[in-house]
Amino acid sequence: MNAANTQTAPDPYFQQLFADRIGGSQYGKVNEIYKFEKIKRAKRKALADYPSRQLLDFGIGENDSMADASVREALSVQANRPENRGYMDNGTADYKQAVARFMKREFNVDLNPDKEINHCIGSKTALSMLPACFINPGDITMMTVPGYPVAGTHTRYYGGSVHRLPLLAQNHFFPDFSAITPDIWERTKMLVLNYPNSPTGQVATKEFYTSIIELAKKHQFIVVQDAAHILLTFKGKPLSFLEVPGARDVGVEVHSMSKGFDMIGWRIGWVCGNEKIVQAFSDVKDNCDSGQFGAIQRAAISGLDNPEIPTRIRAKYKRRLEKLVAALRSCGFTCDVPGGSYFLYTQAPKGVSNGPTFNNAEEASQYFITEHSIVIVPWDDAGSHLRFSVTYEAADEAAEDALMAETQRRLSALKLIF
Repeated sequence: MNAANTQTAPDPYFQQLFADRIGGSQYGKVNEIYKFEKIKRAKRKALADYPSRQLLDFGIGENDSMADASVREALSVQANRPENRGYMDNGTADYKQAVARFMKREFNVDLNPDKEINHCIGSKTALSMLPACFINPGDITMMTVPGYPVAGTHTRYYGGSVHRLPLLAQNHFFPDFSAITPDIWERTKMLVLNYPNSPTGQVATKEFYTSIIELAKKHQFIVVQDAAHILLTFKGKPLSFLEVPGARDVGVEVHSMSKGFDMIGWRIGWVCGNEKIVQAFSDVKDNCDSGQFGAIQRAAISGLDNPEIPTRIRAKYKRRLEKLVAALRSCGFTCDVPGGSYFLYTQAPKGVSNGPTFNNAEEASQYFITEHSIVIVPWDDAGSHLRFSVTYEAADEAAEDALMAETQRRLSALKLIF
């Protein structure tokens, strides 16, 4: 091959035009690989290297069951109704009314469906839009880590910055505000919380939310509570931020129908709480999307009005977590059933007897996947931890038990060092 054929093609003229927020002139040239892409590559390698070995997938974390049959049947009916053919903009009135009924039934929270609720195309879109309502260049969004990064990503898009609040075991996975300086408080516009917390599994208390409300009023920032896992609460009754006196004065809660209703991929949820914040979200939303398909909104109503669906899903994932905890404890892990979510967050091992040592959770994760076909997500944001998801595919309890037995067999054989 001659030199002319090995030359790199010149950059297109617009290489210099990419916005700084996505990398500027270096966009597409950086070799950093997103964590979940690394996991996908490692899974492909494990499947290629060991095609006959079962892959034990405790990875990404998406409900393994389809939406309830009643919801799917409702979608079929609604998709054929002419009133659902057009743009839905800021949502259908009947979906908002169903949300209001749900919030009253589950949390005893009274909401005005016309002013204090709006639908979103999944909670991810809501968390991406809310910074547009508040963040100017130089402003701060406080966020707990580890956590879901979307609100922080969009904060930076608007010229703001993120102040990270590590969630540590010694603080029971609640944020510690004691070291926040006056300058940080002065610039903080938003605090994003997520309880039940992903990935730590901690659940909030009324006392915690009360302290957050007091801080918000004192330092004048708004609170966004991401309640994506709220229906997967195993410790006590699910608690809404809006149940706590004063919450509606300072913030909103973002809900998703993905986890608690097996509606992964349907992209439907809602923002509720303070009327003016909901209105600001709606105004930004008007300039971002034209609403979720009306048939999906109206099919979702049948889920919201059926409390048996989240009750059944919650029982399933609690059962699976109990089995996983028992299996991992027998292999040397120190863990308990989390207060909520379908994730188990636990200290990563430091190595394997007569095998490699691990400098961090990512090295441990890659080893488990590539060498033993056990897919686990690493979290190194606040110490070396692994996150197991119990959303693996299993047709029945017998299949769950078989998978746990195989997991225990493989991990026990490694003689992990902690």
